[in-house]
Amino acid sequence: MKLKIHILTFFLLFAFMTSSAFSQSGIGMRRWRAEGQCSRASELNLSREQRNTLNLLQRTYFREAQLLRLEIFTKNVELRELLTDPSAKVETIRGKTSEVAELQSKQEEKGFEYLIKVRNVLSPEQLKIWCPEQEYPYFRQMMPGRRPVGPNIPE
Repeated sequence: MKLKIHILTFFLLFAFMTSSAFSQSGIGMRRWRAEGQCSRASELNLSREQRNTLNLLQRTYFREAQLLRLEIFTKNVELRELLTDPSAKVETIRGKTSEVAELQSKQEEKGFEYLIKVRNVLSPEQLKIWCPEQEYPYFRQMMPGRRPVGPNIPE
């Protein structure tokens, strides 16, 4: 069982590392701001210093976020195993659920800290055309028009 989890974790880590270019595309996403241009920070007219700072922030954030995503995935696999194990105790399942929720909260917190750091790099003029929802996926999910994530409820 543990071997399966380790192998699955390895393949998912590999998939996360190779798919980062695809996850940033934002295909099909509506613009949050209706008026004017709305851009990612990297698409703005940045100075060399701003670009270097932004690149460092991005590398640091994505490295930390990737580790958290892997940890969340691993805990979710463990939770699935507990949910399908008839001998698993409810307290154990609740404990694992709490671990997953805590990691997800930590992931969101890191995301918003990243947005604050990016915001501090930009000038007031750049902030007017910056779209934070294009920088951070959880922010996009909170935008109007998004359906909440949860069990599939028949309509």
